[in-house]
Order: sequence, then structure tokens, then C-alpha cells
Amino acid sequence: MDMKLEVVVLPVSDVDRAKDFYKSLGWRLDADVLGADSFRVVQVTPPGSPSAVIFGSGITSAAPGSLQGTVLVVDDIAAARVELVERGADVSEVFHDAGGVFHHAGTDGRLAGPDPEGRSYGSWASFSDPDGNGWMLQEITTRLPGR
Repeated sequence: MDMKLEVVVLPVSDVDRAKDFYKSLGWRLDADVLGADSFRVVQVTPPGSPSAVIFGSGITSAAPGSLQGTVLVVDDIAAARVELVERGADVSEVFHDAGGVFHHAGTDGRLAGPDPEGRSYGSWASFSDPDGNGWMLQEITTRLPGR
């Protein structure tokens, strides 16, 4: 049976601020629906992504800013970083991980610059939304077999 990731729920403290932030990054606004008792769902989709992000009021009990390490795949890390910075995001410098497999939690193991061998999956950058939800950019130019 296929299972496709459709939506990631993002915990935020200010729905309109989050909506403005993600729209400023160029993410498509799919929905902004008000329900009864202050229930609200906003859905945005990153450019080129089949999966969306939702946030709002009354949709999660998770603490605002508690989502960390969600990966956005790009095919050119330097260009993606420049575009996000131009759109107002505070993006880290490009880095690679000392272990070479996957980034460590926080900033442990980060080495400056892209992967020195230019390997797919090896170069990263990070940014956070106004609540502190943390996003990772990962450069993938050639997929692993079976992907």
C-alpha cells in the first residue's frame, strides 16, 4: 500500500504572522478556513512540493516552535539560500556534517561550506520561522537507488 506524506502540522503562536512569513518565502497559500470556537486552519505549500504545511488555532497541542529538523530538498543549496535570504529569512551559511551522513541535532558537527566532495545529500543550510520552528535545506542532485 502506498503511503504519501500529505501534511505537516506546524505549531505557531500567531497564525497571521506565520501566514505572512511563509507567504513571504514564496509558499502558496492553499487555504485559510475559520471554524467554530476560534478554530482556524491555514495551509501553505512550498514551491514544487507535493506535501503541504498547516497551522492555525486549535489544531495541535504542541508548543509553538517545537517542530525541528523538517527537511526541504533543493537541487542547488547556494541558490536556494540566496533566494530565501532575499525573501527575508535568516538562513545559516551552507554547511556539511562532520559525520557525512545526516546533520546532527542543533549545530553540533557542522563544518563550514558545502560538502567538500560535492556529494548529493551532503550540503545543508537551516532557518527558523518567527516561532522558532526549525527547517533544514538539503541539497540533493542525484537520488539514492530506489528513490
